[in-house]
Amino acid sequence: MNQFYSKDYIETAEGLRFAVLKNGDELGKILCFLRYACFNGEWRKVTTAVANALLKEHHPQYLHYSKQLDAHLHAVEVTAISQHYQARLRLQQLLKQRENDKPSADLITLCQLLAEKGLDFAKIGITGSLSVGMQKESSDIDLVFYDRDLFHHARKTIAWLIAEDKLQALGEQDWREAFERRGCDLSFEDYVWHELRKYNKALIHGRKFDISLCQQDLESDRHYYKRGKVTLKVKVTDDRYGFDYPAEFLIEHPEIRAIVCFTATYNGQAQAGEWVEVSGQLEISNENEQQIVVGSTREAEGEYIKVIDVHGN
Repeated sequence: MNQFYSKDYIETAEGLRFAVLKNGDELGKILCFLRYACFNGEWRKVTTAVANALLKEHHPQYLHYSKQLDAHLHAVEVTAISQHYQARLRLQQLLKQRENDKPSADLITLCQLLAEKGLDFAKIGITGSLSVGMQKESSDIDLVFYDRDLFHHARKTIAWLIAEDKLQALGEQDWREAFERRGCDLSFEDYVWHELRKYNKALIHGRKFDISLCQQDLESDRHYYKRGKVTLKVKVTDDRYGFDYPAEFLIEHPEIRAIVCFTATYNGQAQAGEWVEVSGQLEISNENEQQIVVGSTREAEGEYIKVIDVHGN
């Protein structure tokens, strides 16, 4: 069986394309979320509400409750997958094809710039619309990395390339558009302040691109159970996995071990030694280990991580 990684896409015979949410499988199913559906021969990107309604009415077999995550999402039996869009393989295909559409051309230029700085593209893939051939004139570029050191090298490289004017930093309108798409529970000013220091997005020929990190999950029999919403002010003690998927921030707290984040909005949000205000779902494992989850639903309404001052005020 092919290895399935988060950020890959899978397709079923019914004309449904799902974004993979978690590495590997759960009891023979790939945890995922419906992103594209084929209506009368035309592929369309679907919202969360449309995706859930479509599956409930026509394809309920893909609605899934994960006992391990204690979450409702989508899942596809491995045997029901008709096509697997592997992010790494797709990037290599695009780099060889030299396609003429503008998103693909900008992707190639971006990769050439990164390669000049020593980045190894065997450990990088493409996700989002380009990975499934759904790109349009305004599409973003979404690169996914499979090596943590390489990912952080890429962040530094982006900063260098902006300083050399080979890439461009996002302008206010770009940040406004990103903020509105995210719909996060921060003010616009707070959102931009946090984002500016991440160096995980920039512009290539005016087109926005993002980089994200996919690390292989550790096998675990641990299951988590939700215990309700909590809002705390805590100190981050370790941020080494802060850009992973899911991101993890160890915290200084007598009972709660970590903040775990399943939404890209808050990846890399805090650094070790900083105080944050966090709002999310308190979970406890079958081994009596507690964590706060930010991004317990796809929209993550009312859930956030925000850096505050050292006194926690």
